[in-house]
Amino acid sequence: MKRVRVAVVGAGVIGSSTAVCIAEALPMCSVTLVADKFSPDTTSDVAAGIFFPTEFPDVPLERQRRWVMDSFDHLSAIAQSEHAADAGVMLLSGWQIFKEVPANKKPFWSNHVMSFRFMTEAELKRFQGYKFGQAVTTLLCECSSYLPWMEDRFRKAGGVVESKKISSLEELNYDIIVNCVGLGSKTLVGDDEVYPIRGQILKVEAPWLKHFIRCGDGLTYIFPGARSITVGGTRQQNDWRLEFDEDDAKSILKRCSKLAPSLKRAKVLSQLVGLRPSRRNPRVEREVVQIRGRRVPVIHNYGHGGWGVTLAWGTSVDVLGLVRQCVNEMQPQAKL
Repeated sequence: MKRVRVAVVGAGVIGSSTAVCIAEALPMCSVTLVADKFSPDTTSDVAAGIFFPTEFPDVPLERQRRWVMDSFDHLSAIAQSEHAADAGVMLLSGWQIFKEVPANKKPFWSNHVMSFRFMTEAELKRFQGYKFGQAVTTLLCECSSYLPWMEDRFRKAGGVVESKKISSLEELNYDIIVNCVGLGSKTLVGDDEVYPIRGQILKVEAPWLKHFIRCGDGLTYIFPGARSITVGGTRQQNDWRLEFDEDDAKSILKRCSKLAPSLKRAKVLSQLVGLRPSRRNPRVEREVVQIRGRRVPVIHNYGHGGWGVTLAWGTSVDVLGLVRQCVNEMQPQAKL
C-alpha cells in the first residue's frame, strides 16, 4: 500500500500536536512537519501555558467540550507520568477572581478540570475589591519544554521535520496538507478573519509563590512554573508590535504586585512578546484546493487565540478524524 504523504505546516503548539497525533495514529501516512520557526522561536514559546478554557460563540458547545476533555486528558496523563519534567507539564492550583459576580459562575468546563469550587470569604479577603472567585486545580504546560519534547516524540513516530518558509500552498507537493500556521493564515490562505492580539509577559524569580492568580478578564495573571513565574499581561487587538514596551511592563508589575505584593522584590529574568493568532472561532475544517492541477485536501487548524495550549490536542484529534476520512477516500481498502 502506498503511503499517504501529509504535510503539517506550522510548528507551534497546534502544529506540533497535530503532527504527533497523525504520525502516531496513522502509520500508513508519511508525515512531514514544515515550518520556518521552531521552539524557542514560536509564538507558543511566549504563552503562559495554563489550561483555562473559554467559550467560543459559534462552535457547538458539545464540540468545545470534546476539545477541552481530550486536551485535558492528554496533558493530565503526561503530568502524571515519568515524562512530566521533560515535557514541562504539571498540575497547578490557584484562584480566578472577579470584581463583579459573573453571570455564569460555573462555566461549562468546570467539570473537566481536576477540581473546581467557589472561593470562600476567607480566601477572597486577601484580594481587596474582588467580590467573587473560583478555586481551580488545572494544568500548566510550559511550551519551552513541551515543544522540543513533542518534536522528539514526533520523530520517534517516524515523522520528518523540515525547516522551510512557506509562502504559498503551491510550494507543497503532498497528498494532504494541514494548515496550522496561526496568524500566517491571513496571507497563506487569505483569511481576513484572523487577527493578532498582542501579548506581553515577564518571567520573574519568585519561588515562594506556589499558587496561580488570574483576574476574570484574563488581562492580569501570575502563573508559577518549574523555573520561573510568568506575570502578565496585555491583550492589544490588531497590534502587530513585537517590540517590548516599557510602559506595558510597568503596568504589568504594578497590577500583579497589587495581587501579590511580594512580587515587588522579584527579580525580572526575561521579557517576552507574542502575537496571539485570534479569530471569532477557531477554524477546524476541511476544504479541497486546486494545487498544481490537482485537487488536494487542505485541513485547517488555527485561530485558537490565547487558548492554544488549552485546545491543541482536542482540535488535533478532530483533524486526525478528517485526515482519516481523506485517507479512506484515497485508499478505501485501508478502512482506518
